Amino acid sequence: MIAIIDYDAGNLKSVEKALLSLGQETLVTRNREELLCADKVILPGVGNFGDAMGKLRAYGLTEVIPEIVKRGIPFLGICLGLQLLFEESEEAPGVAGLGILKGKILRIPEEKGLKIPHIGWNSLKLQHEGRLFEGLEREPYVYFVHSYYLKAEDEGIVKAVTEYGTRIHASVEQGNVFACQFHPEKSSDTGLRILRNFAGIR
Repeated sequence: MIAIIDYDAGNLKSVEKALLSLGQETLVTRNREELLCADKVILPGVGNFGDAMGKLRAYGLTEVIPEIVKRGIPFLGICLGLQLLFEESEEAPGVAGLGILKGKILRIPEEKGLKIPHIGWNSLKLQHEGRLFEGLEREPYVYFVHSYYLKAEDEGIVKAVTEYGTRIHASVEQGNVFACQFHPEKSSDTGLRILRNFAGIR
């Protein structure tokens, strides 16, 4: 069973629908025991870093999420869910992230002709043999919606990058923790394959 963390994020239902289409049993919950008993856990998210951290704290999830990770349960952050796993974001100065992974979330730099937020399809450059991307072509196209991007401290955890005004760390993997800046649930067959790969991780 794959648990989807409910902290009032906007893309909960689309993630759940994608998983159900793959035949996965899902549970949308913020209950501590249900999350800790799940086979896998997903932290989705769209919106503001500071607001999201406030909701995670209010629901007691800032304590539960590190415990999930510590127990070795496969964990996937999607879009804002990726950003929250890191230490801080320029979107919300002074607000600490979960700090499970090392790195910072930066605003996409202004550039003539470049629209922010970045909304649309971009190709990924895969590297370091990420388990989420097994069976995919070397430069798969995925769907992004974001104004901020990850710069991970350790390049070794970065499994996919893309270019949009700057070099964006688009997916990371460290132990049982996985994260994507893009939306696999909105990335057609490629995204479904990524979610299927996550569901298959042991």
